[in-house]
Amino acid sequence: MASSGLPGIRSPTSPRSGATSPRPKFDSDQLKPYIKKLLASTLQNVTWADFRDKERGRALMKEIGDRIKERMLEIDPKGFKYIVLTQVNENAGQGGRADMACHWEDSDAVVQEILVTDSMICICIAFAIRTV
Repeated sequence: MASSGLPGIRSPTSPRSGATSPRPKFDSDQLKPYIKKLLASTLQNVTWADFRDKERGRALMKEIGDRIKERMLEIDPKGFKYIVLTQVNENAGQGGRADMACHWEDSDAVVQEILVTDSMICICIAFAIRTV
């Protein structure tokens, strides 16, 4: 830890530094295959044209998000805040790149899955953030 230069004043310790036992980590290995299968089954007969109907598109994305959140609660029902982001774009043959940087506790997790079809690209990101 860097010193502030003033006697007796230090930066507070991080929650990880003084812990006597590690905090349980969210088991993302149970979630990743579920998301992959869910996206494939939910979107197998869906095309980009289905998302032009805003209500149909919203309903599909809400269904995906709700089912992923339900699975996250089955894996670890207490102690985490869950965030699920679902984005669907038209696949017009464009290139793309996405990067993500996360700064958090060791017990938190992120799972990302991408489904690419001839007409659309679906990106789903699920975060499990420790609350206690």
